[in-house]
Amino acid sequence: MPRKRQQHAAGFKAKVALAAVKEAKSISELAGQFGVHPSQIHTWKRQLLDGAEGLFESGVEKRQQANQPEVGELYEQIGRLKVELEWLKKKAAQFD
Repeated sequence: MPRKRQQHAAGFKAKVALAAVKEAKSISELAGQFGVHPSQIHTWKRQLLDGAEGLFESGVEKRQQANQPEVGELYEQIGRLKVELEWLKKKAAQFD
């Protein structure tokens, strides 16, 4: 019977990743200590290092990044409205 995957809390992942970043112990030692696979520790460490930059971003940068999807959606909507307008102009010209 296969084992069920274990779900780890974010705090546990952070604790393991920080221990890996400190490099006081080897990844193998950490894997034994925390009971997780070494490749999982490498993944969490990489996620920690990649996401660390976001902790120090200013509020302006965060808002600009948050607005990027909105801008794309708005441009998409503008494009659709332009196509509709051109279609309506063609249909209106047929009735004149």
